[in-house]
Amino acid sequence: MSTTPTRVFVARIVGLPIFDPQGDQVAKVRDLVVALRTETSQPRVLGMVAEVFGRRRIFVPMTRITAIDSGQVHTTGLLNMRRFEQRSTETLVMGQMLDRTVTIKDSGVTGVVYDVAMEQARNRDWVLSRVAVQEPSKGFRRKGQTHVVEWRDVTGLTRTEPTQGATHLIAALNDMRPADAANMIHDLPPERRSAVVAALDDERLADVLEELPEEDQVEILEHLDSERAADILEEMSADDAADLIADLNPETAATLLGLMEPEEAEDVRRLMSYEDNTAGAMMTPEPVILSPDATIADALAHVRNPELTPALAALVYVCRQPLETPTGRLLGAAHIQRLLREPPSTLVAAALDESMDPLRPDASMDQVAAHLATYNLVAAPVVDDEGRLLGAVTVDDLLDHMLPEGWRDHAPRPGRINGGPSAGRAG
Repeated sequence: MSTTPTRVFVARIVGLPIFDPQGDQVAKVRDLVVALRTETSQPRVLGMVAEVFGRRRIFVPMTRITAIDSGQVHTTGLLNMRRFEQRSTETLVMGQMLDRTVTIKDSGVTGVVYDVAMEQARNRDWVLSRVAVQEPSKGFRRKGQTHVVEWRDVTGLTRTEPTQGATHLIAALNDMRPADAANMIHDLPPERRSAVVAALDDERLADVLEELPEEDQVEILEHLDSERAADILEEMSADDAADLIADLNPETAATLLGLMEPEEAEDVRRLMSYEDNTAGAMMTPEPVILSPDATIADALAHVRNPELTPALAALVYVCRQPLETPTGRLLGAAHIQRLLREPPSTLVAAALDESMDPLRPDASMDQVAAHLATYNLVAAPVVDDEGRLLGAVTVDDLLDHMLPEGWRDHAPRPGRINGGPSAGRAG
């Protein structure tokens, strides 16, 4: 590994792309698997937890790693696609070791682990060699003093803590996209997951919940107190919140709906009133809605909202008052691509796509798919019998309902990754 640095800090390689010998990206680094032995003996690094297409997590032995550069990891190209299953003798560095309380032997200073470094030993094995420790903050300091010490110079690393914090793991999760953070949370041990869920703010937890499998969503929500669970549901998109509430037992669902803000709860109840797998059930009730006197400059300002998905930002809908769903009569929709070609002072109403037909809320999933495919759309309006806008169905809403249950766990990966006994777990 001539291009590999002599010391690599683990938190800096999480998220790096993994490439095969042909230069194709085959995965991303998500964690490091180590075998903890004693307080003084350096843990051996067994391999990396890598995420491949479909958000499947696999194990890549360190013997398959050929180089670690500043911005990428290289492998032999031979990967085993079996799902990673943590063994009882293994520890995840990011998932379990960060935030452990340790003591530096010489000084007696106590702090928490915020990173660890690995090095290659003389026998070519990778071992954990250094520990980055942060003291508690004192007075008005924003952060406590930090220390980077040898592995053998700290105690407490092999001790599992029932009340282990999650500050540094949360910092790492906040740097990830919600889908990636959801994958890491999905794989955490139960007690560690509980600590992370408790520490995440409501908005971030809502984003992550939307990306988790249904069983994880229900389990996490049922372990929260009712007030916080209702707050989380309010932060979620109404269609995702409706799907989640439908999976809860009726008593819990009723309690949480009663604790939600009335307007948020009304949107969810409305979506739950439609039959499953119809346009009404899968639509988003809060697309970008404008009045007839809105200008293109107004429309562009609205679609700049970073909380909008690309599909929702692709169309704006012009309606009569009121402008909250169900609105007044829908006058039409305008494509953002068309708006970008018009003067900002022009009225959006002058750039409507008059050929676009709306969907009815009882349209089946197949009808919605055919509609989007036929007209090359990423979103389409849904209206009632009176022509009032009820919401918009986006292509990502459709895919969430069309893919088989548990698709996140079972999606195959196309490409050139090979399997076989020689690519299996070490040890």
